[in-house]
Amino acid sequence: MSPTGLRQPRFLQLYHEDRAALREELAGGLLATPARTSPKYLYDPLGSRLFDAITELPEYYPTRTEAALLLMHGAAIAREVPKGATLVDLGAGNCEKAARLFGLLQPARYVAVDISVDYLNNALQCLQRQFPALDMLGVGLDFSSQLTLPPEVGEGPRLLFYPGSSIGNFTPEEALVFLRQVRAAAQGGGLLIGVDLLKPTDVLQAAYDDALGVTAAFNKNLLLHINRVLGSDFAVHDWSHVAFFNAAASRIEMHLQARRELTVRWPGGERRFAQGERIHTENSCKYALADFQTLLAAAGFTRVQAWTDERGWFAMYWAQA
Repeated sequence: MSPTGLRQPRFLQLYHEDRAALREELAGGLLATPARTSPKYLYDPLGSRLFDAITELPEYYPTRTEAALLLMHGAAIAREVPKGATLVDLGAGNCEKAARLFGLLQPARYVAVDISVDYLNNALQCLQRQFPALDMLGVGLDFSSQLTLPPEVGEGPRLLFYPGSSIGNFTPEEALVFLRQVRAAAQGGGLLIGVDLLKPTDVLQAAYDDALGVTAAFNKNLLLHINRVLGSDFAVHDWSHVAFFNAAASRIEMHLQARRELTVRWPGGERRFAQGERIHTENSCKYALADFQTLLAAAGFTRVQAWTDERGWFAMYWAQA
C-alpha cells in the first residue's frame, strides 16, 4: 500500500541491457548473408510510437479485427478460461488489451510482462487506479528467447495472454519452442493467443506497406536505433522499405533495401552493400486455422478452441496447458 492507503503496482526489472552483447548480435547479423536484424530493434521509443500509429491506419487490420473478435466472442471465451487465475500479459505494452478483458476473465492477479518496466510504469499506475482491488505486478523480461517467470508471479493456475499476432514474428519452429515454454509456465492454466490468418495477398501487403509510409518510417527508424547501439553510420535516405508476402514460407517479410552501392562502418567492422541488397528486418507468419491448432497440440496443449471474426481473417485460440 502507498502512504495514501491505495494499492500500488509492484515492479521487477529482470532484463538488464548488455550493450556489448547487443553490439555483437547486431554486427553478426549485418555481416551475415543475407544481412538480418532482430525485430526487437524496431521498438525503440520512437519505433514504439510509430507502431502505435500503424495500428490506426486503415490498411492495418489486425488490431481492430482482434478487438472486434474479442467483443463478439468475449462471453464464450470467458466460459472456457479458468476464473480467478493469474492473468499474465506477454508483451503488455500499454496494457489496454488485457484491461478490456478484466470484467470477463475476473483474474485474481494481473502480471504485465514487457522488455522494460519503464514502459509499463505509467500504464500500470493508471490501471491500478481504475482497478484498485486487483493485485498488479510489472515484470521487465525479454521472453523472446527464454520464458521463465519469477516466483513473485505466484502459485496456482495462470492464464497467459499473448494477443496481437506477435507469435508471427517467430518461425513455426521457433514458435513451437516458445509455445512449449508457455505451456510449462501456465501451471495448469492455459494460453489465450491471437493469430493472424491467411487472407488475400493484396490485403496482407497493404497492411505492411501503407500509403502514408508510416510502416516505412517504422522500418527505417531501425537504422537510427542501430546507429546508437552499434556506433554505425547508416544514412536513412540510402535505404528503401520493402514488404512482400512470401507464399512458400506463408509470411510477410520486411526488408530494407540499399538504394545505391554503399559501405556501412562501425567500430571494429564494416559491411559493403550492393545496390538493391537487403537487410531482413522482420517476419510475420500467417497461419491456416487448422495449422496453428496442430502447432498448439504439438506443444502439448489440449482442448484447443478457436474463434474467428466474420471474414475469417484473425483467430483467438484458447489452449489448456
